[in-house]
Amino acid sequence: MDLKDQIDIDKLPKHIAIIMDGNGRWAKQHGRPRVFGHRNGVKAVRETTEAAAELGIEYLTLYAFSTENWNRPKFEVNALMTLLVETIRKEVETLNKNNIRLNAIGDIDKLPTKSRDALLEAIENTKTNTRMTLVLALNYSAKWEIIEAVKDIAHQVKTDNLAIDQINEDVFKSALSTRNIPDPEFLIRTSGETRISNFLLWQIAYSELYFTPVFWPDFRKNHFYQAILDFQNRERRFGMTSEQVN
Repeated sequence: MDLKDQIDIDKLPKHIAIIMDGNGRWAKQHGRPRVFGHRNGVKAVRETTEAAAELGIEYLTLYAFSTENWNRPKFEVNALMTLLVETIRKEVETLNKNNIRLNAIGDIDKLPTKSRDALLEAIENTKTNTRMTLVLALNYSAKWEIIEAVKDIAHQVKTDNLAIDQINEDVFKSALSTRNIPDPEFLIRTSGETRISNFLLWQIAYSELYFTPVFWPDFRKNHFYQAILDFQNRERRFGMTSEQVN
């Protein structure tokens, strides 16, 4: 029995988030520039998206570019933005063929014009698809998102559209960029690093975390299936005892 057949379809997480890490180190291992790693990481995106859709995952969020990534060498950033445009335009047909809707979170307005336009065009062209939602976190930072949510709520209070004693968890969630997306039950990070890197800090409060040493360009369907099997063997208690959960 292969890994996919071992997965319990009735116990799938609705939303999986992935920190795609290790492109640069993978390229270095192959004696190539970092951009070579980013280009090879596209295949992992394609395979993982396909695997998630085939299983019936409803939401897949990929951490594609953080606000901190602007601090990388200019050549690498420019190459990443060019790759983003190329990849999105190439994959729209495949997304539509597989009934996958594209969405994005992050400070999209700060992206270069060509990147932003390609992204918004793809979002528009896939908006009626219903099989799965693929969310790209672009120019994203959890701290940025939380600060923007605070500003929004403060403005509502200032303009008398919200009373301070009405502020609760639901109000705060509604001010986040993920307001229409369920919190991820499962977070995967590749490359062996074991940190969150400013990703979905509010949303992953009770997510299960999974760290694999596999570099992102080498991440394939079986790695994804193995991660899900690990998730399905965990007991999620949400502060309760095992006896209460069972």
